[in-house]
Amino acid sequence: MVATTTPSHPPSTLLSTLLTLTETQIIPLTARGVSTGSKLFGAAILSRSSLHPLTVATNDERTSPLLHGEINCIQQFFLSPPSTPSPSSPSSQRPQTKDCIFFATHEPCSLCLSGITWAGFNEVYYLFTYEDSRDLFSIPYDIEILQEVFRVRAEGEGDEALGRRALYNRRNKFFTARSLGELVEEIGDEAERERWRAEIERVKGLYSGLSERYQEGKREGVESSSVWK
Repeated sequence: MVATTTPSHPPSTLLSTLLTLTETQIIPLTARGVSTGSKLFGAAILSRSSLHPLTVATNDERTSPLLHGEINCIQQFFLSPPSTPSPSSPSSQRPQTKDCIFFATHEPCSLCLSGITWAGFNEVYYLFTYEDSRDLFSIPYDIEILQEVFRVRAEGEGDEALGRRALYNRRNKFFTARSLGELVEEIGDEAERERWRAEIERVKGLYSGLSERYQEGKREGVESSSVWK
């Protein structure tokens, strides 16, 4: 059985919401985290119905090597008190994860994919791909761990065939994961697609300075509990 979760909102609405959230809320948090030795990965949990952000968090590897941005976000979502009732939202209960959208600034690693799955989120989006994390940010471990720990060679399978195999199933019985780039391709009008491609690249560009600051911190020996930096 494979999940067939369709986008809960039009692609342009999701793109606008997630890119704005990245720029206005996740990046400022990331800047503070990077200054203390944490990686530049962030995440958010949003209400599926309203697209209101319920929890926004970033990497906190200074505290623990397990507190990746996604895991930190999930922890905060479950540890924070349920929302206060209001006339427009009378329920005081925390939303069920099936009624939420999970957004990661960077394609989730094996740890975070497991956390997202165990928490029950079934609609997942990300901005940067694994290849971006490796090539733009000099952080190759997402790919390397999936290759070295989880990708088992079939009997008689050669290196070429093994290399062509996907690192994980982006559409599976638990969730559907899409990059923002994939969302753009679901827009019918080419001029609008081009506009959103440019907007994605603009927001991605905001991470250049953060990446330089993180790499500089590594060179200076900024303290972090993470083994893989």
